[in-house]
Amino acid sequence: MAPQDFRDSLRRAAQSETHSRHRTVLIAAMARLSGLAGLLIALILIPTTAIVAVTVSKATDDVLDLPLTLEDQPSAQTSRLLASNGELIAYFYNENRQDVPLSEIAPVMQDALLSIEDARFYDHGALDLKGTLRALVNNAAEGQTQGGSSITQQLVKLTLLSQATTDEQRRAATKKSTARKIRELKLAIEYEEKHTKKQILERYLNLAYFGDGAYGISAAAFHYFSKAPNELNARQAATLAGLVKNPVEYDPNVYPEKALQRRNTVLAVMERLGKITPEQGAEYRAAPLGLKITEFPNGCVGVTGEFSCDYARQWLLAQPTLGATPDERRATLERGGLTIKSNIDLGMQSAADDAVRSTVKSTDEAIAALAMIEPGTGKVRAVAQSRPMGRSKKRGESFINFVVPGAYGQSGGFPAGSTFKMFTVAAALKNGIDVGQTYNSPRDLTMPAGSYFDCEGNGTALWKVSNSTVSGRMNMYEGTRKSVNTYFAQLEKQAGLCNTVRAAEAMGIKVPRQNQVGPFTLGVTDVSPLDMASAYATAASGGMYCKPRPVDEILDSSGKLLKKFDPNCKRALTKDQAAQINDILRGVQEPGGFGFSNGTGLKVPSAAKTGTTQDNKAVWYSGYTPELATASMIAGVVTNSKNPELNGRPKSLAGVTINGRLLDFNSVGGSSLAGPMWAKAMQKIQDSLTPVNFDPPPKRAPARAAAPKKSGDGPDRRDRGRKRDR
Repeated sequence: MAPQDFRDSLRRAAQSETHSRHRTVLIAAMARLSGLAGLLIALILIPTTAIVAVTVSKATDDVLDLPLTLEDQPSAQTSRLLASNGELIAYFYNENRQDVPLSEIAPVMQDALLSIEDARFYDHGALDLKGTLRALVNNAAEGQTQGGSSITQQLVKLTLLSQATTDEQRRAATKKSTARKIRELKLAIEYEEKHTKKQILERYLNLAYFGDGAYGISAAAFHYFSKAPNELNARQAATLAGLVKNPVEYDPNVYPEKALQRRNTVLAVMERLGKITPEQGAEYRAAPLGLKITEFPNGCVGVTGEFSCDYARQWLLAQPTLGATPDERRATLERGGLTIKSNIDLGMQSAADDAVRSTVKSTDEAIAALAMIEPGTGKVRAVAQSRPMGRSKKRGESFINFVVPGAYGQSGGFPAGSTFKMFTVAAALKNGIDVGQTYNSPRDLTMPAGSYFDCEGNGTALWKVSNSTVSGRMNMYEGTRKSVNTYFAQLEKQAGLCNTVRAAEAMGIKVPRQNQVGPFTLGVTDVSPLDMASAYATAASGGMYCKPRPVDEILDSSGKLLKKFDPNCKRALTKDQAAQINDILRGVQEPGGFGFSNGTGLKVPSAAKTGTTQDNKAVWYSGYTPELATASMIAGVVTNSKNPELNGRPKSLAGVTINGRLLDFNSVGGSSLAGPMWAKAMQKIQDSLTPVNFDPPPKRAPARAAAPKKSGDGPDRRDRGRKRDR
């Protein structure tokens, strides 16, 4: 045999052996595929109940607990809290998602997703048999793993996961098992029988997770590109479509190179399928990612009016409209896609924030707090405190809201000092005591045991009371404006302790049984600034007490009204009684009143009352106009103690440094500390208030008693350490 013929024979033999091996591999692959194809076809035809029976020996209880039919339950949606003018304040969500119709999703975004995930979506049923077999061929011949799930199959898995409410259900929805895959396929077939392709694609785009906390195409478009989903271009759409496969691995914030490569892969597929031209493909692949991140902070930390926001949230979690239990209400708030229109006024909030932060530093051993409420409606306009929201003790942060009642802020409140004297005046007027009622009010006075009776008819203990301002004979006008303790000890006795307690309760103050004692008129009861703002708003409104209301209305995810919160008011004073109180208290703001000398006066009519508590632990200034009531408070609080149990407890403000200023005994007072902080807030917004006057009192009364005896123009030096109120 010739050498050339010999070589040709060897070559033909080698080719025959190679072809034989290829045929063997192909035959084996085809055999496997034939079996798999037969199984897939059989699964399509087998009823769900039969599938359960066939797989029961292999399926876990968790998988069998998955539903046999797929329900179109609403997916979790992001709720929004808005200010009174409609500006966004905060988001509340379990998953950051805002569903949009397919018509509001750019066609190029739809093309990008289908190109990379399911190019034959509109041509096949729930199961893309051709695509599945192609993936199986590649997997069998090349040892690779390629996905063959259709968009509908993926939607089934996403829906089951979204509707899972327990860890067991979530594990069952993602567990790798034949039983789960078979069930998902059957559900997908049934789902396609009841829904159009466009409905399926719309739900998928709204349900898919795009990474970095963005659920659904709307949240993803705004988060990564600060655009609505109908504004996306091909480059942006390709980036987002590429994230669906693995939103963690391709996160452009963490792995920009991988995200860019993935985007270019999507663009290449779109070009091959004719969704973009080759020229466009080349141009887009050469461009950077072009991210423009918009954050969606969840909750109130760091937002404008952190504690106004948190108060609104806590208040909502107590509303039966959102559910029968706390868990149901929280789920509605965080998954319901609500639009919450609050009563927070951003201008007033800014003024309140500036006032507290410029008066007391977050790390000072004191807390500054301020609350604003609208008389006659109960609309809470702002709450603010000097300590920001957070966990850093070094920065003075706290999650306790010291401005609102404990039910909404976890604070126990603070004694309000002589601001409680307004309740004694109210009780006196309600019981027919004339404002001209005079008492000889000495510097020191002892009220014997049994001088006062609580609401159960029990006599109270002996009480020694002292003044720190003036003494002598005076009427209700001067006794109130000068905050004379011994005058109010006698006025409370004549009006009745229980009547005084009831007057306070009618204006929203909760009074514990142990506080029904003689010193009640001097403010021994713990309250919040919001409590006092709403109580003083009663007089400002003409006698109507309105429960504080941070939220005006709630809209559901479709924009329909879910709940309108109307004012919840009741008459606590007659119009004449309210007018009389206003006429007395406006003297604190006008020339000759204690407050005026500290610059608390406004360009519009206003009234106020000061308060300083026992041992100088808190100072108050509760003031109002006919349109706005504001309570200002500064309290001493143990902050830097080496003993953790002491931190947070009240302490005297004397000896405390606030904002670089060391306070001594004489500088601690309602008018000298809380008053200027009140003025900072109110004077900043006074131009937005209507210069309407208070109603005149029912009859003119003298501004002061005739020639009262005084112990001096200022606090008596001998009163150091006594109960004081300046």
